Amino acid sequence: MRRKVILWNSIDWVTILVYLILVFLGWINIFAAEYDEEHKSILDISRRYGKQTIWIGAAFLLAFLVVVIDSRFYLFFAYAIYGLLIFSLLAVLVFGREIHGARSWFEFGPIRIQPSEFVKFATGLALAKYLSAKHLNINNIKSLASAAIIVVVPVLLILLQPDMGSALVFFSLVLVLYRNGLSGSIFFAGIFVAILSILTLFFDKLIITTSIIIVSFAVFWIVERKMKYVIYAMAIFAVISGSLYGLKEWFTFDLSNYFILVMSVVLSGLVYLFLSYRRKIRNVSIIYFLMVGALVFTFSENYVFNNVLEPHQQKRINIVLGIEFDPAGSGYNINQSKIAIGSGGFSGKGFLKGTQTKFKFVPEQSTDFIFCTVGEEWGFIGTLTVIALFSILLIRIIQLAERQRSAFARLYGYVVFSIISFHVVVNIGMTIGLFPVIGIPLPFFSYGGSSLWAFTILLFIFLRMDAGRMEYFI
Repeated sequence: MRRKVILWNSIDWVTILVYLILVFLGWINIFAAEYDEEHKSILDISRRYGKQTIWIGAAFLLAFLVVVIDSRFYLFFAYAIYGLLIFSLLAVLVFGREIHGARSWFEFGPIRIQPSEFVKFATGLALAKYLSAKHLNINNIKSLASAAIIVVVPVLLILLQPDMGSALVFFSLVLVLYRNGLSGSIFFAGIFVAILSILTLFFDKLIITTSIIIVSFAVFWIVERKMKYVIYAMAIFAVISGSLYGLKEWFTFDLSNYFILVMSVVLSGLVYLFLSYRRKIRNVSIIYFLMVGALVFTFSENYVFNNVLEPHQQKRINIVLGIEFDPAGSGYNINQSKIAIGSGGFSGKGFLKGTQTKFKFVPEQSTDFIFCTVGEEWGFIGTLTVIALFSILLIRIIQLAERQRSAFARLYGYVVFSIISFHVVVNIGMTIGLFPVIGIPLPFFSYGGSSLWAFTILLFIFLRMDAGRMEYFI
């Protein structure tokens, strides 16, 4: 049964106001970043700031259309929308235009559409619908695998373009799984993997492997609280590793220390698993497989970094981590970005007075590096204002998500939060040198129709759900 609700009284105008302010500030800063003395009008469509005016007008129209559609539409057609956008990712690989080495765009005359931006909200709808099914247990292997497939399919297709930055955004959706009851141990295991990824880049794999083994013994003692079990395990490990080293010396086998260490872990672990099964020692198998998993991940991450990533991608990561210093090469963007933001001081140089901006020292300043313009021309006050606005928006999204009557709408709210927060944190982080440059826009701020339209649809679908929360129990 449908309850009569006045849509325009029910919609959250606080969120819309923040959205409008962000879009307006983005437009003004695109104007500053692309300003040309010969084209002084912000409505000049021969310049990017003029074109952004068109994209903004179209975004407002899309927002209106999204809101007037019945809220049940997004639930009933979630999988259809997902399938359509997945098809667009396949089509762009064949018919798309290649720009900067990536085949990510459809070109229709003067308009370019990037499907990977739109597939984010489509994936969010499909994931929210799947997770909101009754009696679903996300900690069940089958359920978790199905949810992972929904997310991984667009990731793989986007990687084929290739577009690493857009692909990484989808991993933020793990927060949605956690909100839906994913075990905290799995969630924190993901955090551990992220930390391990960074450490693997800093230290030799032999040091990392040794550290994993020591930590595993420590965890085993904390869990079991019996030192004799740890001593037994260490003794078995010592005997097997000593035997392998002996074979290496006596028979002059060409075995590296890393190989011997890993084989010692595998063999001694199998022996101890057999003994612990007979003695009924709990938790051994879990700790063992986690340790082996960490070792496999360390090896695979080294392999991917050295053999899969392009040299310029390796350099960007190394520069951010401080392993390499290349201010004139791969580190140029980050270096110039930090100079621009730092030169703004407390109150900035003033609107249209940024020298780094005016003389185009920062590449892609109206798109991925738009935050530099804010920092240089508006200073610390400007950057703090922008961050505060995004914080208000994200907090408001969480508040709206938690008041939803349906699991579908609540989970989709967390999808919106996850995607926008990932973009904001990573985009601002890469402009100040905290993250490598992966080429993702700042929501509602960066130049471009695809990103603005996609983020608008993403947000206003949720606002429509929230406005209709008393209309249906979906």
